[in-house]
Amino acid sequence: MKKLFCLMACLLMLMPAGRAVTVLTRDDTAQRLAAAREAMKGMAVGSYGMIPISDVPDGSYAVTVQSSSPYFRVKAATLTVSGGEMWLDFVIGSTSYDRVRMGAEIAGVQGDGQTAFRVPVPALNQPFQCAAHSVSRDRWYDRTLLVEASSLPEGTLGYDLPDYGLIDKAMSAYMPEAAAQPSAVSEVEPVAVNWPDGDYAIEVALTGGSGRASVSSPTRMIVREGRAYARLLWSSAYYDYMLLGGARYDNLSTDGGNSTFEIPIPRMDAPVEVVADTTAMGDPVEIRYQLTFYAESVGDVRQVPQEAAKYVLAISLAIIVLGGILNHFVKKGRK
Repeated sequence: MKKLFCLMACLLMLMPAGRAVTVLTRDDTAQRLAAAREAMKGMAVGSYGMIPISDVPDGSYAVTVQSSSPYFRVKAATLTVSGGEMWLDFVIGSTSYDRVRMGAEIAGVQGDGQTAFRVPVPALNQPFQCAAHSVSRDRWYDRTLLVEASSLPEGTLGYDLPDYGLIDKAMSAYMPEAAAQPSAVSEVEPVAVNWPDGDYAIEVALTGGSGRASVSSPTRMIVREGRAYARLLWSSAYYDYMLLGGARYDNLSTDGGNSTFEIPIPRMDAPVEVVADTTAMGDPVEIRYQLTFYAESVGDVRQVPQEAAKYVLAISLAIIVLGGILNHFVKKGRK
């Protein structure tokens, strides 16, 4: 009852004054919450009921910024307010992006493995689009940012903001069928690395489970936009999905071969908890494992057994072809 009361109180605070109150049935509320959740999944930032705020006193403030993409995570940010205009100076922890676009194109300043940008802010607690240009792929990617008003120093606004975390919890308790849906931000963020985008080999150790399963090592490591992913090949064809953080990754093998998964590498040189579901024993069983990726082992992708086999095969074919050509000219010279 306490959570329901908090929810109703917060909703009443958000209602415009001077309008008639419409009573919604449980089904109506469920539909509206589901629609709101679907809209939020597209933005991947913010919380239910957030009110845009622009009446911020002049000054500079360290603020928290949400991003819709783990590849464009804001490391630090400062909000500057002057004469009714708001500007955000923020830093991302990589040099993968060199420009952003918010109507006009804005160049970033790169150095020490990070990039700084300065962009206008329409309002706090309001998602705004900020397209980012990838250096390695020479493409623009849609990104959504949101400056959290609650991260301003206490007393800056002169009034208290609703507890949006409490609103989310109350909604989940009151209407779990509408609120309990996965969000894109629950996915694990791949670790940032200094290697150029491309394919590499990396040693990986698997522990846990019964000890009978294994993954091929070295395995393929893929670097995209300065972030690391692993292409894992299991010793069995019976794994159908893996769980990492709040995300599920399905088997990529479609020809009946050993199970293959591509997952983000959250960190190096420390165990990463994963779950792998196997059907080898009939009924599906989820088994917990730990994967450890070793940063010092990163090397040429041809160290991966499957790639090495392809390389040897290519060399063998080249030798056969060259041998055939040489034999042809030798026979021709004898005539």
